[in-house]
This record gives sequence, C-alpha cells and structure tokens, in this order.
Amino acid sequence: MSFLSRLLPRKTSHNSQTSIVGSSTFINPHSTLGELDFHLINEGRHEKLWEALGSHLLRDKDGALLGTAFSVWAPNAQAVSLISDDNFWDKKTHPMVRQGVSGIWEIFIADCDAGTRYKFAICGLDGRWVDHADPLARQTECPPLTASIVNESNYSWSDNDWMKARANFQPWRSPISVYEVHLGSWKLGLSYLQLATELVDYVTLNGFTHVEFLPVTEHPYGPSWGYQVTSFFAPTARFGSPDELRFLIDSLHQAGIGVILDWVPAHFPKDEWALARFDGSALYEHEDPRLGEHPDWGTLIFNFGRNEVRNFLVASALYWLEEFHIDGLRVDAVASMLYLDYSREEGEWLPNKFGGRENLEAVKLLQEATSTAYREHPGIMMIAEESTAWPGVTRDTSSDGLGFGFKWNMGWMHDTLEYLSHEPVHRVYHHNEITFSILYAWSENFMLPLSHDEVVHGKGSLVNKFPGDRWQKLATLRALYGFMWAHPGKKLLFMGQEFAQNDEWSQEAGLQWHLTEFAEHTGIQSALADINAEYKSRPALWEKDTSPEGFSWIVGDDAASNILAFTRWSDNATPLVSITNFSPVPQEFYSIRMPVAGVWREVLNTDDLKYGGSGITNHSFAVDIDTDLYTTLRVPPLATIWFEKA
Repeated sequence: MSFLSRLLPRKTSHNSQTSIVGSSTFINPHSTLGELDFHLINEGRHEKLWEALGSHLLRDKDGALLGTAFSVWAPNAQAVSLISDDNFWDKKTHPMVRQGVSGIWEIFIADCDAGTRYKFAICGLDGRWVDHADPLARQTECPPLTASIVNESNYSWSDNDWMKARANFQPWRSPISVYEVHLGSWKLGLSYLQLATELVDYVTLNGFTHVEFLPVTEHPYGPSWGYQVTSFFAPTARFGSPDELRFLIDSLHQAGIGVILDWVPAHFPKDEWALARFDGSALYEHEDPRLGEHPDWGTLIFNFGRNEVRNFLVASALYWLEEFHIDGLRVDAVASMLYLDYSREEGEWLPNKFGGRENLEAVKLLQEATSTAYREHPGIMMIAEESTAWPGVTRDTSSDGLGFGFKWNMGWMHDTLEYLSHEPVHRVYHHNEITFSILYAWSENFMLPLSHDEVVHGKGSLVNKFPGDRWQKLATLRALYGFMWAHPGKKLLFMGQEFAQNDEWSQEAGLQWHLTEFAEHTGIQSALADINAEYKSRPALWEKDTSPEGFSWIVGDDAASNILAFTRWSDNATPLVSITNFSPVPQEFYSIRMPVAGVWREVLNTDDLKYGGSGITNHSFAVDIDTDLYTTLRVPPLATIWFEKA
C-alpha cells in the first residue's frame, strides 16, 4: 500500500472547541494546560509530556483550524517570546505568558497551521536573548537549519495484527536476529519512502527478524551518526517527514520485521540553539563540569536527578514506542551514565552522597524508563549497551536491577574477535578466549553484537580482521556466523558485513554494493541468509537462550585442533549440535559423542560449495548406545556445521 493511501483526511484533533491540550477544558490565549499537567510535570510523572508541551495544532469540532498552542518549560527565564514564520521572527510580536510557579510559558496563535517554522526566543538570567529550538518539537527543519516545525500527523497505521501479536511476544524465548542499519548510508540518497521498499525487501530476503536503526532522532552533525541528539522527539528530516518514517516502520511490520531504535539519554551536544543552558542556566545539564560534561565527546550530561529532566527523557522513550510503534529501544553508552568517574581522572569527578562512584540518579532514571516502557508496552525490548560488569542490568527493578530485557555482550565480542585475530596455529594458546563467554552466558540476558563500532575508526571490516589468504578470511567469516548464531544469546550484525564488505564503514561512501556482483561476496550473503532461516526454524537455538539448561558442551577443550562442539536444547529436549573448526586443517575422521541416540543429519555447513567453501560435507548417520553414542565426522576447515536428529 502506498504512503499516500495511509494518510487520513485532516482529522479533528479535539472533540470540541472547548477541548485543548492535556487536561485543559477551555481555549484561552493565556493558558493551554491544566492543573493536572502542571502537577505531573513538577513531579516528573507526565508520561505523555509531548501532549502537554511543545506545539499543538487545535481544531474545532468540524475540523476547522483554530490555531496552534505553544508551551515550553524555562523556569529561570526572564522573558520568552515565540518567533516564527507568522511574525517575521520578531521577538516583540508574540511574548509568551508564564504560568505561576510552574516555570512553563505559553501562548496561543490563531490561524497558525501545520508546517509553520518556529523557535522560542529566551531572555536568560544574564539578560541575553538566545533563540532556541523547541525541546518537545515533533518535527524539525533539515540540518543545517535548526527551526522547529508545527506538526500534525495524518497517518493511519496498518500494523494492527503486528501490534496485537507483539503484546504477547516473549523476546527472550524467541528468535532475534538484528540487522543494524545507518539509514543515511545503507544506500546513499534514499528517503524513508524509498527505504520502505528497498530495505524491507532486502531484510526479508536475508532473513533477519529485526532491524535496528542508529539514532533517527534529529541531530545537527551527520558524522555523529545520530549519537549527538538535539531533538529527542523529532525524527531527522534528512530522509523525509515524521509520517514518512511511520510508513517505513509500518511497512517493516507488515513484512513481519520488528524495529529497534537507538536511544541516547547519556548526553547531548552544546549547541546554543538547542538544550544547552536553555533558560540561561544549566537547566537540562549540571552547572559543575565534573558532573555535567563528557570529556571524551565534548557533550553535556543530563541532570538525571531533576524531576523535569528525568520526565523529559522517560517521555522521550515512551514517545517512540507509542507514536512510532517502535518495538525496542537500544540505550547507548549506559556505562557512561552509571559511573560518575567514567573516563575521568582523579579530581575530575564528584562522588555520590555515599562517597561512591555510582551515579544513583542515572540508575533511577534507567529503572523508571525500563519499568514504565514494559508496563505501557508489553512485548517490546529494552536493550542496554553496557560494557562493564555492573550487576543486574537485566534483572527486574523490583529486585534492584536496571530492568533491561537484554544487554549487549561486549565481552563475547571482544574475546571472539581477539581469538580470531591470531593465526590458527597460535589459537591453541588463546582457546580460553573463545570458550570463556559460556562461564557467564546466563548472568544476564545477552545479545551478541557485531556492531558498527567494530568496523570504524581504523578497525577495518570484519572479513579483514582475520589472518590468512582471501579464501581463509571468507571461510573464517562464514564459520564465525555459524558459531555466533548457535551460541546462546540473541544476534546483531551491522550492515555490509552480511556480504563481507571489504573496507570499514564510511557514512560518506555508503556500503560497497558493487561487491555483491562477485561470487565470493554473494556466497557470504547466501550463507548468512540460510543461517537465519535455519536459526528461526529451530527452537533449540533460542527457546532456552537465558537458561543454562539450553546448552551443554560436547568438545570444549580441543585447543590444539581449534575445534568447538556443543548442544543446544529446546523446551521439549530436541537437540541441535553445532561444531566449529577454526583451523584451516580439515578433519576427515573426527571422533565425537552425540548427545542422544538416533539418526542425525547435517542441516547447515558453511563449507558448502554454494557458499564458496571446499565442499566437505556429511551424509546422515546413526549413533546408538552400543557405541556409547560415538561417531566419526568429516569436519571441514574454517567452518561451522549444524546437525539435528532426523
């Protein structure tokens, strides 16, 4: 269905002329909020903050335009004016009215329609006027322009079946295979509408269950990849309108593909027109740079302990889940939030009230965000990029955990890539690196990430991290994918690595799609598509991901041969055996003990000729108690093979 067919006629935003924003019950140019709104904002509990603050188009009962109500929180401002297309950006024309002690300023502009560009001119404590974008803007100009835009959504969703099913979704007991995407460089120049065809078809063809977008929240600096956010409620205008993003997400849902969004509450940039010193004071951030600045990124840290700021961030998370039907949020840089001394030397940080290094206010924010998101949107995923050993990241908040559903397993990623960086003959001395993850595999609910962070900043592409000639590099990559998809934990792979991109990712250059004209690259692509298909169809690989009962070693100590073998178990005790040979030496008569008696067949072999392998495969075979379940197998070089009972 086309995008235009998904747009409704202009809808009536309110039931009558006497129904405005939030809990207000009358139109008044001096007030568009009710007492309940003020109370909830002050308490930090307004879970739909975007319905109270920002710009809101108002219509009468027949749908005729009345105008737009504007409101902004700026408690320390001496004065605030609305500047816009409608008043030639003159701050003297539309001064806003402060509502009591709430710190909220308001104005109603008759006949102001959707599409109007605006900002708030704010006179701070020092008497200096600064023009700021709306923190609650739901649409923005395309960077480098910085104005906010009055937005009215006319989108009609067609993903009811998906949303109903999602409410009962149990991601920790389901197949999760995520394709991580930077929208601007997946294919250069594509809009949300074009991606709704091309990306949807591609992800479907390759068998991933979800896509994960690097942040689509508006950001001024493209090379930040979206991780320096200036508009926490507006999708970037680089690729189209908010409703066009809705259409992309809707299209993915109708194709059976979930959508995860990177969400960045850890920091924000210092741009004067955005959140920094918003009312002339450190409103969203801390005044003291020992608490309020990130030394690594040159950004500001939110004051997580302030009710209104915490409310702002929690509402932002809920906004994307509710208004854009996002199926999960991956929270970036959680470690930088949790530790007051993160990337700081002695004397550059302040301890908490107990003298410790833990950021207690950030913990509270994360707990509130995860618990509220799961309460309001059952079936979604909250995912933490947390790179330390902080306890209980995926433990429930009622047990003092952070409440996430999953945590990126950075340890698995680092150890696995380190092991594979060694020449195979030397891997015997690093065998613990490839097996160590099993010792803690169930301490959290894990996702295994081979993300964008591993293919930038001089790290090269995945395929070129491995030693050996070209064939060995490609074979190792196929073996890694087979091993990774069999290993406990959900899966995430950054775009381009599914066809063995040669160069590290560049957002300016985009992906090297021309490589898919060559057999060695389509072989990798075909192997991963088959891995995804086999993975999704076999519950043993995901039903018990979060339980040690779903895994048992067969061969974990054959360091000399670089071979690993283990069994994955489903709820009904159906086994799948995975064997990986990280050596270029094939084993024609490898002795192995299968977990149960019966006839076994090979269901995946990354050494298959159709993938570019050497073609060492196995016929079906039987094992029984007379041989104590032992058999001999052909184990191909630099390959992963999966077996199931026939």
